[in-house]
Amino acid sequence: MKLINKKFIAAAALCLGAVTAFSQETQNVPKDYLTKEFHSGRREALRKLMPSNSVAVIFAYPEQVFSNDVNYVFHQNPDLYYFSGYKEPDAALLIFKDQQGSGDTSYNEVLFVRKRDPQREQWTGRRLGVEGGKTQLGFKRVYNSSEFAKFPIDFKKFKTVIYDDLNEDASGDLKKLISAFKTKAGIVDVDKGLKADLDIISKYARPANLPQIINYIKPRANDEAHKSSAIIQELMAKPDSVTLASVKAKIAATYGDAGLFNEYTTALRGVKQPEELALLSKSVQLSSIAHAEVMRAVKPNMSERELEGILLYVHKKYGAEDEGYPPIVGVGANACILHYEENNETVLNNQLVLLDVGSEYHGYSADVTRTIPPTGKFTEEQKAIYQVVYEAQEEVFKLCKAGVPYSSLEAKTGEVLAAGLIKLGIIKEAKELRTYYPHGVSHHMGLDVHDKGSYAGNLEENMVITVEPGIYIPAGSKCDKKWWNIGVRIEDDVVIGKDKGTILSLDAPRKWQDVEKMAAEKSIFDGAKFPPLK
Repeated sequence: MKLINKKFIAAAALCLGAVTAFSQETQNVPKDYLTKEFHSGRREALRKLMPSNSVAVIFAYPEQVFSNDVNYVFHQNPDLYYFSGYKEPDAALLIFKDQQGSGDTSYNEVLFVRKRDPQREQWTGRRLGVEGGKTQLGFKRVYNSSEFAKFPIDFKKFKTVIYDDLNEDASGDLKKLISAFKTKAGIVDVDKGLKADLDIISKYARPANLPQIINYIKPRANDEAHKSSAIIQELMAKPDSVTLASVKAKIAATYGDAGLFNEYTTALRGVKQPEELALLSKSVQLSSIAHAEVMRAVKPNMSERELEGILLYVHKKYGAEDEGYPPIVGVGANACILHYEENNETVLNNQLVLLDVGSEYHGYSADVTRTIPPTGKFTEEQKAIYQVVYEAQEEVFKLCKAGVPYSSLEAKTGEVLAAGLIKLGIIKEAKELRTYYPHGVSHHMGLDVHDKGSYAGNLEENMVITVEPGIYIPAGSKCDKKWWNIGVRIEDDVVIGKDKGTILSLDAPRKWQDVEKMAAEKSIFDGAKFPPLK
């Protein structure tokens, strides 16, 4: 037993020395990550929005199993990263509106991090630890996550405790963190269906849409969880504005104010800071260069997955860590499936290929789509549909400036697309448009590809949005067969300016004439040959 212990201690000491020495080496890593000053500034911006005597609590995302004992690459909760810069699991951040305590020991934020473990770090990578949280992230108060349960804080003394939905998939140390928080804050476990409805009331219910909210909840109003909820029953009994205000207050007091958390983070993350715009611009530019290279490289005998591989190679060449979402590379009928992800068609032939692929660079996701002909030339039918989509996009670009109602983007898109399809004889009336255009034209982008941001009111300067009209005509549609299996989407990423928008994705041609011109250029992948599989 003593021998085993000595060996264990010796091994641990050796690992510690190796990890410490390795972490102190000069490394050729990117220098354009967000700074600790950026994250500190975002915490201060949140404090300005928070009510007096309040605290915000943000947890890391859970790790997810990929297969057996292998996890997916960890992806941090974007809100936790935004406010702290911390990229590891099993963590929690507390942000206080006011200083806690007094004098030199006072504080207004605390970060709880995953504990250093030399043996585990040898297998799964370096951990920042308490000291790293202080030196690299700039927090004065940092503790190991295991200390959270005994940390001297009484959440019940705060008038408002602000937190997002607590992740029910949490396990291990994260589950312990969330459980300790529930105990400290007096949060009771609640039926998942009931909690979902309470969240909808808290976040989205307004006097104007209350009848629709009531109708949405009514089918579940008599199940056991909803019947035993005094809050739900109060609203169902008297669904008016006074009752709604009372119910929202009770939800906040009993379950925390997820509505406030969503409101604050949406307001902050929806308008990008200069540092974020720099990273987004880089992510979109390198994604656009990747799309341009596919235009040069594509051939009718290639597969969907080959094109995906070219895109991903270019992303990695420019230093992107990942893709912002599963790549969509769909040819012919597959292009008419909005979120097609199989990418397993082996031959493209002369059908249009829709490529919706964007990189994730230092957490910020691009979202770029191009639709291209594998032969290098559009057919007349393909060109006609493409031009309708292009003209809609051009008209929407003109609206991408501060002060324009967000809703006007969709209205303009529908107007142009409907007119184009009527002219081509594909539809007879504008009300038929949704058959071939089933999605919206725009969404916010940033740390999430569908990022937080307001969809009500007007566009604001330094919002970043997509503009992505599309037309999809699957086989069997009620139009001439010559249009069947043509799917076209053109998607660009735009920074909202004071007087006009800035398109970030111009490195990938948009006009059909320019797409054909680029298709005639030589690709760096031309002539690449690999030995056949035996």
